[in-house]
Amino acid sequence: MRMNAPRFFCPLPLVEGAALDLPEDAARHAGRVLRLRAGDALTLFDGRGGEVDAVIDAVARDCVSVRLGARHAVERESPLAITLVQALQTGDKMDATVQKAVELGVSRIVPVVSRRSVLRLDGERARRRAAHWRGVAVAACEQCGRNRVPEIEEIVALDRWLAQPVSGVRRLMLVPEAEAVLLTLAPPTPGQAIELLIGAEGGLAPEETALATSAGFCGVRLGPRVLRTETAGMAALAAIQAVWGDFA
Repeated sequence: MRMNAPRFFCPLPLVEGAALDLPEDAARHAGRVLRLRAGDALTLFDGRGGEVDAVIDAVARDCVSVRLGARHAVERESPLAITLVQALQTGDKMDATVQKAVELGVSRIVPVVSRRSVLRLDGERARRRAAHWRGVAVAACEQCGRNRVPEIEEIVALDRWLAQPVSGVRRLMLVPEAEAVLLTLAPPTPGQAIELLIGAEGGLAPEETALATSAGFCGVRLGPRVLRTETAGMAALAAIQAVWGDFA
């Protein structure tokens, strides 16, 4: 990646020496927001790993044409395959949670409706919101240097998601009164996926905690303070990366 070169997600065939037009959203951002011009350098990635040098050939209204250069086999993924199972949050909190979770290395985010979720979405509204969060994830990858875009699943009810069969996954949930902390747990085995469950405002309902426990989730706490939902997931992800992941 060229130092300070703007990064853009471009889910098109990226072949060295080829010319192409940036996708509409990327072109608008490059031309109208960043005001890039012909000759400026870019870095493109297609979400499947690696990144490609590019140089702008021409800029027109909502159209940016580029010439592709060398591909670099660069990966900035965490060694941990972490899924954040996040109960829906109100306002812009979910946007911030998706953005920061991507920066902290998650590979998948599952937005769930819990009993204490104030925000309730279904049908077309739910599909539009999930699509919006996918855009937030793409923008976060562009900013933080990741070349693989985490999966953002469709919104699902928590109890329905917990009913799905799973095996071989390390499952953790934040419970303020839990006895266990990360340092008392054995690390995941090599290649073992991790699922982290975070409640909404007010946390998980007691029956949800019991249901998650029966589905294999282990309750852990992060110190003596009760964290807000928008803080809890980010603090837990950072702690997981520090204890078991690539922050070391």
